[in-house]
Amino acid sequence: MVAVGASPIEEYGPRWAPPPFERGTDGPRVILVGVDGSDTSMRAAAYACGLARRQRCRLVVAYAAPVLSWAWAIPGAAPMLMSTHQEVERELRAEIRRVAEEMRIPVCFVSRHGDPYGCLREVAGEVKADIVVVGASTQAHRFFGSVATRLVRLARWPITVVP
Repeated sequence: MVAVGASPIEEYGPRWAPPPFERGTDGPRVILVGVDGSDTSMRAAAYACGLARRQRCRLVVAYAAPVLSWAWAIPGAAPMLMSTHQEVERELRAEIRRVAEEMRIPVCFVSRHGDPYGCLREVAGEVKADIVVVGASTQAHRFFGSVATRLVRLARWPITVVP
């Protein structure tokens, strides 16, 4: 287990070593994909897995468990939400491990608590991501915009939004 920032991550699949730099063939070395268990995020993860396999690069899967401030005001809601997030994280880890071993690609799984946009931005900077892949939002976001839209506006990395 390796630590990125303040959170431990798990590595699955074969060990990754950066390929030697060759002029003209310097594709991405690290692909970051954000997952939350939704259908669109799982499609984004499948797309990122295929891309990582074809490009022979490292895949970092990030799960950001949102922290809801109102949950602390309702008795019993906070422990129930934490339990739900832990269960989703366990299921995602198991699925990512299975896919990494099946496709034989090096994968790191990172889990954080907080705003998904902020967590993805942090992890992308820490792992020096070359590409960020996210699923399209299925909800209308009037005030802040979806995670994908906010990442595109930031424009630090190429962003692929998978429908």
